[in-house]
Amino acid sequence: MMITDKSRLTDLKISFIILSLLVFSWTKTNAQTIGLTLNNPAATPNGYILFTPMTSTNTFLVDKCGKLVKTWPSTYRPGLSCYLMNDGTLLRTGSTNNPNYNAGGRGGVIQKIDWNGNVIWSYTISDSLKCQHHDVKELPNGNVLVIAWEVKTSAVAIANGRNPSLTTPKVWSEQIFEIQPLGTNGGNIVWEWHLWDHLVQDFDSTKANYGSVSSNPQLVNLNYNALANVADWIHMNSIDYNPALDQILVSSHALNEIWIIDHSTTIAQATSHAGGNSGKGGDILYRWGNTKSYNAGTAQEFYGQHNAHWIEPGFPYENQIMVFNNGSGRVGGNYSTIEIINPPVNGYNYISTLPYLPTNTSWIYNAGNPNNLYSQNISGAQLLSSGNVIYTQGPSGIFTEIDSSGNKLWNYVNPVNSLGAMTQGVIPSTNSVFRCNYYPDNFSGFAGHTLLADTTIENSNVLSDSCGLTTSILVNNQATVLNLYPNPASDILRLQFTNSLNEKGNVVIYDISGRVVKQLQIDLNNTSVEVDIKNLNQGNYYLKLNGSTYKYAKQFIVTR
Repeated sequence: MMITDKSRLTDLKISFIILSLLVFSWTKTNAQTIGLTLNNPAATPNGYILFTPMTSTNTFLVDKCGKLVKTWPSTYRPGLSCYLMNDGTLLRTGSTNNPNYNAGGRGGVIQKIDWNGNVIWSYTISDSLKCQHHDVKELPNGNVLVIAWEVKTSAVAIANGRNPSLTTPKVWSEQIFEIQPLGTNGGNIVWEWHLWDHLVQDFDSTKANYGSVSSNPQLVNLNYNALANVADWIHMNSIDYNPALDQILVSSHALNEIWIIDHSTTIAQATSHAGGNSGKGGDILYRWGNTKSYNAGTAQEFYGQHNAHWIEPGFPYENQIMVFNNGSGRVGGNYSTIEIINPPVNGYNYISTLPYLPTNTSWIYNAGNPNNLYSQNISGAQLLSSGNVIYTQGPSGIFTEIDSSGNKLWNYVNPVNSLGAMTQGVIPSTNSVFRCNYYPDNFSGFAGHTLLADTTIENSNVLSDSCGLTTSILVNNQATVLNLYPNPASDILRLQFTNSLNEKGNVVIYDISGRVVKQLQIDLNNTSVEVDIKNLNQGNYYLKLNGSTYKYAKQFIVTR
């Protein structure tokens, strides 16, 4: 009898374990692991997110519901950044897989791709002596700023004061080009800057560039952080431009610093130490993040930082500098912070008190919290006009929006890896993203284009389905096909089509929060249809028309 009871007990235990494993398996495979995983629409502004997975040749635009709005295909994987230009053109870098540069951030080609996916300009900077990498920046005049590696032989490096024991066979320096696009694949270099023209070294008095490092903070110490087994000595990873100051901001990952240089110089002045608005030629006007690099102390704030850029005028902290501080090798443990600093600029000159001010950040997220955020490489952050911040955890492909107090409001996990779109519930892998970029719904580049989003990139997403409509539907799309009148309207809204669509369609009306308030089916064989809106409260609404082959949308106002 005891044996039978024990057997039954054992059977029950086994059944319980199997059931638990099945539940665990179901939970694991059905969990919301990719795409939209957190959404607080009342606290986050509408808009769109642009990103290029590092293992994909596609660039995606999704709305804040995580629904796919647009895809731009390419023949290149990213190299690494991408942006939407003010006219809606995609500015994208691509990797040419140049075998001479086996390092993170390798690119080689810059392309402009129009809204329809046509490559309208392609420019290659990729050979044995140079290679575009990481980032580019469109200028107001339509030219493009490019950062590129510039190869120097060990003999040249040693002749310029590099310690021979810290010299690789080829040393990669940095250069910046301003490219004026010509035709479909041409360009003029109308301005350039070379780091090699702005060096100092205190190792060998018989070699070039000899001097006091601490007395020349406007120059870069040729031996600082140099290693005999690392060619990529500086590793710039971002570039930005300030049109009001006519200055360029770059980030040096390897030296843990950001630098500002004068763009108002001529090419000749940029090689020198005089000229331009600053009077300092191509020398560094301002640097921040690591006082050890110019022998001005032992303070270090940045650790492998990325995405240094000026904050837009009119935004909170306008004209200050935001940086994603990755925190790799940080004293006290590896963790990431997002920081804003306020450089003490006076006109075109920065206060030269050493070490460079400020002594404190204007705003910081995740200070002293090693358990909350750590993104060891790539990544970035962007301040929104609302004061919220969207940041990218690059290695894991996660985009998160926080408010100014650090509360998480929105979260999206890149659902695309090296094999394509993943299935909801899987643990995401190889889905890294250099960084995402946010564009508000009134971004000029969206004017005249259709922005409709019905499905997610991944196969399913409960949060996206319940999110409804954000601004995937804009006033400006398909104005010549679907017209609404009167607008504003009070009792009856008339839908007028330029021609019969020869099918039946579904009309869905959303309120401004994205909640469905009315649905009906209409006959699209008619060129004019009336919709009763007497039960709608006064306010702004979106009307979306879904047919088997047509999707149109408009915004309208209800008045009483």
